[in-house]
Amino acid sequence: MSTPGTTGQPNGELEALRARIAALEAEAEAAKARPPRHRLRSFFAALLIVLGCVLAPLGIVAAWTADEVGDTDRYVATVAPLASDPDVQAAVANRVTGAVMEHIDLNAILEGVAPEQRPLLQKALGRLGDSLEGAVQSFVHEKAQEIVASDAFETVWTDANRAIHTSVVRALTGSGEGAVEIKNDTVTLDLAPVIERVKQRLIESGLTVAEKIPEVHTDFTVLKSDDIGKVKTGFRLLQLMGLWLPVIAVLLAAAGVLLSAHRRRSLIAAALGFAVAAIVLGVGLTVFRTVYLNALPDTVSQAAAGSVYDAMVRLLRTTIRMVVVLGVVLALAAWLSGPGKWATAVREMWHSGIAATRAAADRVGLRTGPVGPFVRRYRTWITWILVAAAVLVYVFWDHPTGWVVVGLALVLLFLLAVAEFLAAEESEPGAGSGPQGGPGSGAGPGAGPEPEPEPEQSLK
Repeated sequence: MSTPGTTGQPNGELEALRARIAALEAEAEAAKARPPRHRLRSFFAALLIVLGCVLAPLGIVAAWTADEVGDTDRYVATVAPLASDPDVQAAVANRVTGAVMEHIDLNAILEGVAPEQRPLLQKALGRLGDSLEGAVQSFVHEKAQEIVASDAFETVWTDANRAIHTSVVRALTGSGEGAVEIKNDTVTLDLAPVIERVKQRLIESGLTVAEKIPEVHTDFTVLKSDDIGKVKTGFRLLQLMGLWLPVIAVLLAAAGVLLSAHRRRSLIAAALGFAVAAIVLGVGLTVFRTVYLNALPDTVSQAAAGSVYDAMVRLLRTTIRMVVVLGVVLALAAWLSGPGKWATAVREMWHSGIAATRAAADRVGLRTGPVGPFVRRYRTWITWILVAAAVLVYVFWDHPTGWVVVGLALVLLFLLAVAEFLAAEESEPGAGSGPQGGPGSGAGPGAGPEPEPEPEQSLK
């Protein structure tokens, strides 16, 4: 009877092995049948993420256009510090000097001279020639430099920029009338109000010859393009999409992550994609700055134009750095929560550090009382509440910077560490200290009573 059983046992194992092989083959066939749908799903997920990353730079520019270019108050606050910029002051002084000298008649100086002395003075002026003009120009430039370096110039600069910006926005949006208008594909600005303000400041500073300057209407070209209509259309579109385009970019990337079969990897790719897209935009701004300055005529101060350009795009660069930091932080968070070898090692070090801190607190008698069990019971809810709070603070923060993102991430990590410290307070009951190791024991805390339970444990 033992022989059939002995011979039957290998046959049973063989049948089981065959069944296992058949099951594996069936799974393999099923896996072969799934890839087309899986690949299609991955394709659309990747497409959505790529679209979101492509729209990210446009969203940043649109938000900047609506917030900076379209908001007169914010624009004035941005360019106001330029009144104290040395390069801008030098350029304004030179421009004022040129405008004043164009309307100063040197012979007008004779009007204050007695009639019998005028022939002698005219003869003297004729001998001086260009040297007299140079002396007057130096005097005018000196007074103009004093004016632009004074506090009064800040008021002139702010008021002029407010009027200019309001008019430019009206010209680009086509709403209302102002000092700026678009004719023949050219945006022109009438500088008469600015020249009149400067003229009055010169007179108040003692340059009485400026009284002879008539009312001057000068068309200053702000923008010239053969496709100025497209510029107006693009400006209006960016203004309208200033709020929604960034949201659309984020929603597209989020949809791609949710559609993906490997969401953690997709989230890392999307976050890094947004960061790279923002970096590309930043590089583009730097390259465009060089091209823009090189295209300026020789009569324009490149140093002053560079200062104005940097001031205008400062908020844009701040947003770019914020997006880069936010993308890196999100990618790092997604990676650390994954099953990778190094991510697991980092998490183990995190838990070990908190466990060591908790053990040290236990040794000195620190207890959490009823807080520990409460945090441990609702730990998941507490974690999500902390994350949601960090997100809300970021969303409602007025123009967050990269440092704001880093600060919020560090505060969130600290609060999560505190929550884990409180939740795990009872997970290691005193390392051999017996019943009093837990917070609910009747033994009093402290180092003194700890040796007493040892005999009881040895008896047990």
